[in-house]
Amino acid sequence: MRAPETNLDAVALALQALIWTIGEPARAARLLDVTGLDPADLRARAGDPVVLAAALGFLEAYEPDLVACAASLQVKPEAIVAARRALEPE
Repeated sequence: MRAPETNLDAVALALQALIWTIGEPARAARLLDVTGLDPADLRARAGDPVVLAAALGFLEAYEPDLVACAASLQVKPEAIVAARRALEPE
């Protein structure tokens, strides 16, 4: 089992990355298309580790977004990948 503080850090980073992702309408629409969520689902489940992991996986799948998000959040892209791994169900 993962350490609780690791999960808290991963959740915080994932929420910041999710906010960054939905900050641009075309990227937000792509996220919804890829995940199958609708805006209401995303709002209701934004704190769900599975949804957060999916959002980070979405960024990871398109390197330009991953790099841009990491730069905006002032973290390394590897931190976003590590957060996704920490949040994924075992």
